Amino acid sequence: MIPGRSPRRRLLSLLGSVAAVLVTVPAVVAVSPAADAAGGYRWRDTDTSSESHFRGLAAVSAKVAWAGGYDGTIVRTADGGRTWKDVSPGLPGTEALQFRDIEAWDSRNAVALAVGEGTDSRIYRTSDGGQTWKRGYQNRNPKAFYDCMSFWDRRHGITIGDPVNGRLAVLVTNDGGRSWDKRPGPAALKGEAGFAASGQCTVTAGKSDAWFGGGGPAARVFHTEDRGRTWSVSATPLASGETGGINGLLALDRRHVMAVGGDFSDPEAGADTAAYSNDGGTTWTAAGDLRGYRSSVALVPGTEGTFIAVGLTGSDVSRDGGLTWRKVDNKSLDTIDCSADACWGSGDLGRIAVLTER
Repeated sequence: MIPGRSPRRRLLSLLGSVAAVLVTVPAVVAVSPAADAAGGYRWRDTDTSSESHFRGLAAVSAKVAWAGGYDGTIVRTADGGRTWKDVSPGLPGTEALQFRDIEAWDSRNAVALAVGEGTDSRIYRTSDGGQTWKRGYQNRNPKAFYDCMSFWDRRHGITIGDPVNGRLAVLVTNDGGRSWDKRPGPAALKGEAGFAASGQCTVTAGKSDAWFGGGGPAARVFHTEDRGRTWSVSATPLASGETGGINGLLALDRRHVMAVGGDFSDPEAGADTAAYSNDGGTTWTAAGDLRGYRSSVALVPGTEGTFIAVGLTGSDVSRDGGLTWRKVDNKSLDTIDCSADACWGSGDLGRIAVLTER
């Protein structure tokens, strides 16, 4: 998620009691009791004319959004989802790529990350709305698998992947994704890795802070304050295991970060699926349990404490900063991304939807 594209609202520090909430929530929009009982929101599906699995999503505005999917597919809308244009790279060797993360600044400029082992991990960039794409990076290490990326601004970004020789793989760009340089990554536990589920395992804030969440033997968050030169790491209360850990992060600013996840092999298990930090990721506190595994979370624009989390078993909304969650629906989504005026969600079977109030 690109800073400046999504709204940020400062979270309040906890007072230490179990009744304390993550944020103070004003009444932003009046919602009827019936709608509030159902979460107050619903997803409006758009017609993408695609069967791709869209795990990568970039919400630029209520009009413009990009999505990256399997089989080398990338689509873009410039009219609020009424129509989608297939802007897939179509270059030799891209037909089977899985574009699981995409970052965009407008209807013309975007960077897409393809994930996979070895040379399948690649980064492409377009500056003409997807008419042409140029490769900025292709991994050559057969042991490397890049999971997700995030940008501080239009020029500076970071991509992080699973450990190679015991350390996370880290790439940085200073030219908007045209080229990428390797940086030594932090040491990881044996079996620790990221989840390329939603394009949100790496997030950025401010001018130089970034966080990476993983799983396996522990659900930990890695934090850098200097664009990947040095790192710290902290444990979270999220469930961990071979298929469990942190799948999605949300950085509201340099101090306030939320994490969601769980075990994707047991998607209805809701215990230990959300946590938050009020000190930049140094310490983490369990938030209210979600209705199951969730791979992505976002702050609803125009609110100070309304969050939407999505996953295989549906979407949940919290109006009290994550203390409690209510069902939105039971339809599967892999990721959610919000601009200053809209939230978009995407998932399997070509699904891309827009969040609306009931």
